[in-house]
Amino acid sequence: MSELSKLAPAGVWTIFEEITRIPRPSKKEEKIIAYLIDFAVRYGLDYRQDAIGNLVITRAAAPSMAGKPAVVLQSHVDMVCEKNSDVGFDFDCDPIQVYVDGEWVRARGTTLGADDGIGMAAALALLVDSTLEAPAIEALFTVDEETGLTGAFNLGENMLTGKYLINLDSEDDGEIFIGCAGGIDTVATFPAPMTATPSGLSFFRLAITGLSGGHSGDDINKGLANSNKLMTRFLWHGLRRFGLKISTLDGGNLRNAIPREAVATFAVPTGEVAGLREYYERYAAEVRAEFSATEPRLATSLTEVAVAQKVMEDSAARGLVDALQGVPNGVLAMSTSMPGLVETSTNLASVKPGEEGGIVVVTSQRSSIDSARFDAAASVESVFELGGATVTHSEGYPGWKPDLTSHLLRVGVEQYRRLFDVEPKVRAIHAGLECGLFLKKYPHLEMISIGPTVRGVHSPDERLEIATVDRFWKHLVAILQNI
Repeated sequence: MSELSKLAPAGVWTIFEEITRIPRPSKKEEKIIAYLIDFAVRYGLDYRQDAIGNLVITRAAAPSMAGKPAVVLQSHVDMVCEKNSDVGFDFDCDPIQVYVDGEWVRARGTTLGADDGIGMAAALALLVDSTLEAPAIEALFTVDEETGLTGAFNLGENMLTGKYLINLDSEDDGEIFIGCAGGIDTVATFPAPMTATPSGLSFFRLAITGLSGGHSGDDINKGLANSNKLMTRFLWHGLRRFGLKISTLDGGNLRNAIPREAVATFAVPTGEVAGLREYYERYAAEVRAEFSATEPRLATSLTEVAVAQKVMEDSAARGLVDALQGVPNGVLAMSTSMPGLVETSTNLASVKPGEEGGIVVVTSQRSSIDSARFDAAASVESVFELGGATVTHSEGYPGWKPDLTSHLLRVGVEQYRRLFDVEPKVRAIHAGLECGLFLKKYPHLEMISIGPTVRGVHSPDERLEIATVDRFWKHLVAILQNI
């Protein structure tokens, strides 16, 4: 038996382990969709699929629940694919290497995919639980949540008939979510004309590694370092003090993750090398001290490297670095109506060479207030345009407004209290969920979002708390039996 199959509830953990063996990067979900269809066929369950790839698998109501409104259990099939730089792993074909680490389930050097593999596993286990007395269940599995909410945006007509929807994509046991932030991406393309390297230069490689990373919504207020911001900080001073010339930049990967690593190669006049090294030592000590509490594994290195043939023209480099230094990052405003809730934020997600030249910078803005979200995006756009970039925005997605009068919410609170003798927290979340988009097509839906405790989401430190999966399962069963 595997380690996971020994855990309770066995049905959920067995299915979750099966899911971890199936590659499912965003926009490459064919294998996991095939698995879900095979699951439905294997158990004689009806299913329907829309043009974009979303899948609904249905289970008929128990005789005692005939005529009751159907319940939608919703999860997304894709996962964030992040790994440590020293780990050899191909997310397109390799199974996730899961293991039990005390009270947690983890993956070896990669994201675990509990976001939202554990939600998928719970929904599938409920579909085939012969002891469950529940109304009709519609298990909705959406595609491409992590890189654009494509599935939710394009949910087909007549896919859902239920009155209630339980989103299974939250990450905190004991908390019931009834609202979320909306989001928009702001993408800047900076010109990066290159010129032949002048003589008399020495080249270096600055590497920033070991950061925690994390979810750009859930973790944005935890004081974590942003590798792109740390890289820019060094370059900004280097341009002014030592005549630094940029060769390459590469930091971060995903639009919805706080970046963990960044690398820059650059040159300085050979006569400035001693001053550069002295400044680097001071810089490294400063950033370690600033983030000693939140980033204990933060590491920086400065290594001399071979001379590159080309460097970026000075004016373009100055515009790029000034913009990256000046652009806001992190929490912009806290909610005045819900204490402790981040209201508006922005994340400098990635800085990459463009496929057609230039440097492409990806950021994301979130807010539970639509006007504040657009204002944050406008601020980011303005800074980038001042640096000479061409700026575009994604379509964005709406937030989900809380409904404190919901019958589903009342049942969720009552059943959690009855099961565990503790009052669950009812709150909104700063992360983006698909619920706001579902309301656009199905405005009658009552919705809540619940899940077990997952930490380190969107990073290789992702881990799933074992005990909370059992509570998550019992809570789901109780809601279905009492709705």
